[in-house]
Amino acid sequence: MGIKVSAGERCFRILNIVGMILFCICAIYPFLYLLTRSLSPSEASLVKIGLLPERIVFDNYWRVLKNPAIGAGFKNSIIRTCVGSAVNVAGAILGAYPLSKKYFPNRNFWTAFVVVTMFFGGGLIPSYVLVKQLGLMNSMWAMILPGSISTYNMIIMRNFFMSVPESLEEAARIDGANDFKILWRVILPISKPILMTVLLWSLVGHWNAWFDCLIYITHPSKQVLQVVLRRIVMEGAAQMLNPNSYDFADNKIVNPENIKAATIMVATIPIIMVYPFLQKHFVKGILVGSLKG
Repeated sequence: MGIKVSAGERCFRILNIVGMILFCICAIYPFLYLLTRSLSPSEASLVKIGLLPERIVFDNYWRVLKNPAIGAGFKNSIIRTCVGSAVNVAGAILGAYPLSKKYFPNRNFWTAFVVVTMFFGGGLIPSYVLVKQLGLMNSMWAMILPGSISTYNMIIMRNFFMSVPESLEEAARIDGANDFKILWRVILPISKPILMTVLLWSLVGHWNAWFDCLIYITHPSKQVLQVVLRRIVMEGAAQMLNPNSYDFADNKIVNPENIKAATIMVATIPIIMVYPFLQKHFVKGILVGSLKG
């Protein structure tokens, strides 16, 4: 016999499904529109753009990729994302592992001390002065070191480490392993879900970040892709379409809106391609990392 479902629960399920469908449409439509816009020919107007392009062309992407500012920004974003994410994950591991141990002196005090930083900060001006006095201006480290350790990631990873059976560490200690060997040989191999979760957050965070680059980096050749994208979208594409500056002298009509759409897609697609490889660990890492407090 099947399980009877009440009318209220049936109504809730229907509303839930309808709501999720509407949410998916709201999330997918802007992306699909920009993709269609970027693949449309230059003579296509805003009125003629539908969900699918009438004719697929890649001229807009070639124009964007030939832009030296976008090329430099793409390279800087990749370097920042890779190095920054590695630093974030390493910092979270080194901070979370000691706090997960019951024998760590004054563990509750240091945990509370770390958590307080999530609610109180020095502010933008002290951070800017500190970065400037350290000589990090116009350096990639100005965008990496200030946020090298995320308190939230550290707490989630700490809770995950606390769920690891203590018997595994005790067996390793009997075999003569010290704390670093236990962390490297025992803890990290079985902590892949939380490591991939923190790595995914760090990758997305660094790839989408732009404000710190805007205030710390003044040299155009050192700016990340998101700042270049912001300049194109916010300040318009007229300067970006200058043949003398960006080698767009192909004697073709150029639609600024198509260039903007192609630039947004170039900045969005790489991080979307990374997500499927890490998504399978995401839910498990969050669930286990949030069980213990």
